Amino acid sequence: QVQLVESGGGLVQPGGSLRLSCAASGSIFRINDMGWYRQAAGKQREMVATVSRSGSTNYADSVKGRFTISRDNAKRTVYLEMNSLKPEDTAVYYCNADIRTISQFDNNYWGQGTQVTVSS
Repeated sequence: QVQLVESGGGLVQPGGSLRLSCAASGSIFRINDMGWYRQAAGKQREMVATVSRSGSTNYADSVKGRFTISRDNAKRTVYLEMNSLKPEDTAVYYCNADIRTISQFDNNYWGQGTQVTVSS
């Protein structure tokens, strides 16, 4: 059994910063790609940023230059540093990971989501 648990969401003023964390636990053999996605009210879920096991990153155009994704493989944790936040960044942020389990099954997993609200 594998779990992804996010933390770090909250309410922040425009221009502020937040750092999200997502820790994976359970019967994990190896974690491949990890990423952050978000879903605003009434909109489809969209990719925010992804990071490969080797550290290669990919960002949505809307967050380039403001958000930074990183990971600590030893801690099985992925981070999202969010700076210069805008009201349009308000959404539920979800962690995602491609994981090979100890049983050698490859599955894609989602966290439960954490709310980020950017408002004055």
